[in-house]
Amino acid sequence: MFKVVILIITCLVFFMGCATSPGKPNLADLQKQVAETERAFAETMAQRDFKGFVSFLSGEAVFFSGSTALRGKQQIADAWKLFYENADAPFSWEPETVEVLESGTLALSSGPVYDPDGKQVATFTSIWRLDESGDWHIIFDKGNAACNCPSP
Repeated sequence: MFKVVILIITCLVFFMGCATSPGKPNLADLQKQVAETERAFAETMAQRDFKGFVSFLSGEAVFFSGSTALRGKQQIADAWKLFYENADAPFSWEPETVEVLESGTLALSSGPVYDPDGKQVATFTSIWRLDESGDWHIIFDKGNAACNCPSP
């Protein structure tokens, strides 16, 4: 009987530990989430949805505009509003590379930026943070002009 009680207690402790120990995040799933979030973010430009664009911004986001850093949701929104004013989008983008930290809380997405004719004119790099709500919000963004450099 004593061995049965010990076995039951051991099993309970083991299963309680399994229930309370956070598992390692599935990085492939998180990479997919971030890529989908980046695509939804880009879709705000295509759909001319400025309010949607703003919803992806962290309150403490930093966007680089040339050598100037735009800080915070409001400053970024004020600067980017002009990109949403015309009927046609001035550019589009899509994620090409997505990497997520082992902790599953920060991610980088990067890819091409296209003009309205589909020509690549720049690249972007964004850093996303997974909030307690389970939503990804952009915290850093930087674009760079496309390089027409000769291949090595």
